[in-house]
Amino acid sequence: MTPPSSSPQTDQAIGAIFCLFAAIAWGTTGTAATFAPGVSPLAIGAAAMGIGGALQAVIAHKGILANRAALKREWPALLVGAVSVAIYPLAFYASMRLAGVTVGTVISIGSAPLISALIEYWLDGRRLTARWAIGAAIGLSGIALLSLSEGDHGTTASNVPLGALLGLLAGGTYALYSWTAQRMMRRDLPPRVAMGATFGLGGLLLMPVLLVTGASFLDSAGNLAVGAYMALVPMFLGYLAFGAGLARVPASMATTITLFEPVVAAVLAVYVVGESLPVLGWLGVALIVACLLWTTFPWPRRRSVAV
Repeated sequence: MTPPSSSPQTDQAIGAIFCLFAAIAWGTTGTAATFAPGVSPLAIGAAAMGIGGALQAVIAHKGILANRAALKREWPALLVGAVSVAIYPLAFYASMRLAGVTVGTVISIGSAPLISALIEYWLDGRRLTARWAIGAAIGLSGIALLSLSEGDHGTTASNVPLGALLGLLAGGTYALYSWTAQRMMRRDLPPRVAMGATFGLGGLLLMPVLLVTGASFLDSAGNLAVGAYMALVPMFLGYLAFGAGLARVPASMATTITLFEPVVAAVLAVYVVGESLPVLGWLGVALIVACLLWTTFPWPRRRSVAV
């Protein structure tokens, strides 16, 4: 379902802004996690997505109850989306642990737009436009340069092949829950209801993981603050914004816009964590920004000339 707006182009621009806000919020997670080095990646992922998802369900509970008949009709999409939400953070953070932060992040985030476009092509019959293909190529080239320049900064990659596979799994589940949520929106479920139900059920599936791995959050006030921030800002507010964006733009465009996440992560790593980014990395940042401009800015329509 597409919200009413003054024009399709304005509506798309608003959707792009929402997706960009989500990408910025998500890009802070790596820096935030450095302030809780004693907390395992699985615990951080389970807490962020689990608690954030539960909060989304809480604020949407009236709409969920009012639309329970429609949600029941959409239970296959809801179940697939919820399972994908539960798998995504575990695969994403495990990928970074096994393959290194840079490789894990690049594969997880960089593969999502391509997988999303393929899902739309196979399941929706949406044509892959030349504009999208060029934009994706520019963005992925930027991510590749960012990856090559960033390095691992002392992190030991214990199993790069397995970490890369988990990164692809993370990218695939990210693309899949984006598509299922948008499918429910297209079938007249409000965005907050579709996202709240998907993430609420996914968060519920993550609770056992949090119970097993999350004791370290109680070791210090700093760890607890990091857990609260991850749940409230990137996952709660970030995914509320992402849901609003999905209601206005195709899932392939939404996931392409979120390629800005590694840019935010790299800039924060330089100015907050104290890491260095060489010229090649800044060139990658510029290419990703160019990808965003190419993909999201409306093109002027050609005027027909009367003969």
